Amino acid sequence: MDDLAIVILAAGKGTRMKSDLPKVLHKVAGKSMVVHVLACARKLTRDNIHLVIGPQAQLVKQEVSQYFLVNFVIQTSLLGTGDAVKHALPELAPTIKDVLVLCGDVPLIQEDTLRALLTTHRTTNAKLTVLAVNMENPTGYGRIIRDSSGDMTSIREESDATRKEKQITTINTGIYCFDKTFLEEAIGLIRPDNNQAEFYLTDMVQIARSKREKISVRLMADPWQVVGVNSPNDLERVEALIQQIENELS
Repeated sequence: MDDLAIVILAAGKGTRMKSDLPKVLHKVAGKSMVVHVLACARKLTRDNIHLVIGPQAQLVKQEVSQYFLVNFVIQTSLLGTGDAVKHALPELAPTIKDVLVLCGDVPLIQEDTLRALLTTHRTTNAKLTVLAVNMENPTGYGRIIRDSSGDMTSIREESDATRKEKQITTINTGIYCFDKTFLEEAIGLIRPDNNQAEFYLTDMVQIARSKREKISVRLMADPWQVVGVNSPNDLERVEALIQQIENELS
C-alpha cells in the first residue's frame, strides 16, 4: 500500500517494567515486542514505516536495525501520544493518504485485524477510525464514550474517567487510522488539559466531532490481540497467550 504510512509509538520508558531496558525491547517468544509489531506492519507497507523512539533511542535502533529498515523519529520530550505522532508527521511522503498508528508494546496484533480497520476507514470515508474491543476487565484502558444514538463522542482515559464511565467495557485499543490531511490540520489543536498534562491522541475524537468530521469505530472480536504490556505480569500473560495460540495451531 503505497498510500499508507504506519507510525509506531515506541518511546515510552516503561517504568513499571522494573528494568533499565526500554519497554519495547522486552522479549516475547524470543523477539522484542517492537519487532513483532514491525513484522506485522511490514505486511501492509514496506517503505512507509516510522518508529517513534525516545530515551535510550540507540538501543532501540540497534535492535530494530537487525531485522528491518525503518525511519526512526526521535521524540525529544515524552509529552504523550499526540506529541509523538506530531513528531512523525513531517517525515510522511506527499503521496500518503492514510496514517495507521500502532503501539510498540502490543505485540500480538495481527495483519487481518489491521486490514479490516483500514477497510472500515476507507469504505466509510472516515477522517478517523478507532479500533475498539469489548473486554471483560477494562481496567487500565481508555473507554469508548457514546451518545444516545450510539455515535462515539470521545475516548476517556482511565485516570480521567468517572465512576460510571469506568463501568464501560468497550475500550480503545490505542490503534487508529487517520486521514492524513485531517491529522495534519487537527493535531495542533490537542491541549494537555488532563491529569497527566500530556497531549493525548485520543483527543482527536472530540476534535473531529467538533469539526463534524466522519468518525468510525471498528469493533474487533479478539481482545487477546491488543493486550498491552506495562508490567512484568503483562509480559508473562502475553507469553502465555502466544504459547496457547501456538499449541492450538499445532
